[in-house]
Amino acid sequence: MPFDSHTRPAVVWRAILLNDFWFKFLGTSAFISLFFWAYLFLLKNPAFPVTTIPLTVVDQWIGFSPLALIPYLSLWLYCSFPVALMPTRARLLNFGFWIGAMCLLALSIFYWLPNAVPPASIDWEQYPGVAFLKGVDAAGNACPSLHVAAAVYSSFWLYWLVWELRLGWRVQSVQVLWGVAIVYSTMATKQHVSLDVLAGVVLGTVFAWSSRWFDV
Repeated sequence: MPFDSHTRPAVVWRAILLNDFWFKFLGTSAFISLFFWAYLFLLKNPAFPVTTIPLTVVDQWIGFSPLALIPYLSLWLYCSFPVALMPTRARLLNFGFWIGAMCLLALSIFYWLPNAVPPASIDWEQYPGVAFLKGVDAAGNACPSLHVAAAVYSSFWLYWLVWELRLGWRVQSVQVLWGVAIVYSTMATKQHVSLDVLAGVVLGTVFAWSSRWFDV
């Protein structure tokens, strides 16, 4: 562990939050900007015919909920926590390398096998917030769901870091439930279907454990 076991947890995590602050902030900003440029370019310029992802019975169980937009958009805050809590630059770079590799794999799938979810029979004009989301992030680049993959990847890392920093089971419970809410929101906003979510969970899990294997 990168800190003395007798150090109070509050002191530890405050020190970590301030450690490499600008490196974390600027690095995260650059990563997100580059990712969104590539993501939106592929979304709006598919290189091949777009495949529609089929529905399953799970999609019938989960109905549309406009309030799901809140946890859906909270992904970007959620993903920033493991970055903020990362105690050393070496571990941060390992975290960044593997999530970057995960995104590159997903983007390559979106290039070679562009896909989208089937249109939902919903009048989006009745839900301005969700309608705005649909206008910016159309329901393409669906499978695997990178939204889910990023949430799962971040949740694993938050799980490990919360126990390292001895922040307690309450914090752990909140972060796990938050991650589950984000995954649920991808279907409740009708941005993704169950097969997208399943693929995203597998993708996030594989890359999280790969990054853990190389953690120092």
